Formats: sequence, C-alpha cells, structure tokens
Amino acid sequence: MLQVIALKTGSGQTVQAQICQMQQNHVDDFEGIWRDILRELGQDDAFWSWATKKRLSVNDDRFEAYAIEYEGLTQGLLWLETRWHRSWLPQRYPLVYVEALASAPWNRKSLEDPPYLYGVGTALLLFARQRSLALGYAGRVGLHALPASEEFYRQRNMMASGQDPDRENLRYFEYGRLLQSVDG
Repeated sequence: MLQVIALKTGSGQTVQAQICQMQQNHVDDFEGIWRDILRELGQDDAFWSWATKKRLSVNDDRFEAYAIEYEGLTQGLLWLETRWHRSWLPQRYPLVYVEALASAPWNRKSLEDPPYLYGVGTALLLFARQRSLALGYAGRVGLHALPASEEFYRQRNMMASGQDPDRENLRYFEYGRLLQSVDG
C-alpha cells in the first residue's frame, strides 16, 4: 500500500511524500537517528520499540504499521489496531485505534520552529481515518494521547474524554462517524 501525500516545508514549499507500510529501514531510521535526539530532548516516545510494533504488524493481522517517507528518510510512524477497540460513546461502535503515532523530531514544531515538514502527524491521523472508512468503521478513530500531544489532537477536532486509569491516566480522544457530504 502506497499513498502519495502533500506536505509543506518550513519555507512553505509544497512537496510530495509517501505513506507506505513500515519496512525495516523505517525502524532503522527511528533507532539510528530519531531515538537519541528524542532521548536528549526528553520526549516520552523515545522509548517506544518500533521494531516490536513492526513485528506485531507482520505476525498479527489486527495490527498495521505505516511510515511517511520523504527524500529517502522516515518522517513519521504510525501503528494501528484494527479489530479489538470500541468507541467510548454509548453505542460502542468498532473503530481503528491509534496505538502509536510519531513525527520525526525535526518535524515537531515544539522542538524545531519552523519544522522541516509541516503536517506529518496530521497526515498520519487522516490516514488512520481513511483506514477506518476502508474497514467499514465510518471513519471512527480512537487513541490515548501523551500529555504533550493532547493539544495537537484537540486542534484536529478530536473529542476529548476523560483520563483512563487503565492507560496510565492518559486522556482518551476520539473521532466519531465521518459525515459524508451529499451533492445535491
């Protein structure tokens, strides 16, 4: 699966990147380039094991792992669970659950202003929504946000729910059903 997407550079130029299934080179970029930068900057996701996430996505068909590439370098990573999670809304609809989403350190406005590329995290989140549509879940997506990322999800109009004691008190966010426009 390959999808071409448009992103903006820090200077405002539109460039074409691609979302693809995670490969070993994406894990290698995280471990060989990202991890030390993230650790040095005290980022919570520095300790994630993308190698484990990739392995699970290969061995367990309820998991999927993706990456954004631009100019031969991994710019973002996404790990989804597609079968076991349900909405926190009373109807308990099935949804795509974002287990992990990360942008490269140089693409995070909180770390690099302006970032090298704008929109990496947003593109991954929208891709999760597209997967939800493709799976028949009407665009429903849920996730638990790291505290430093809560504002990012609020700005993308995800509904914030309470903190989840079963998930280290992380706040839960959800996109409900994606309403289709009707041309009339």
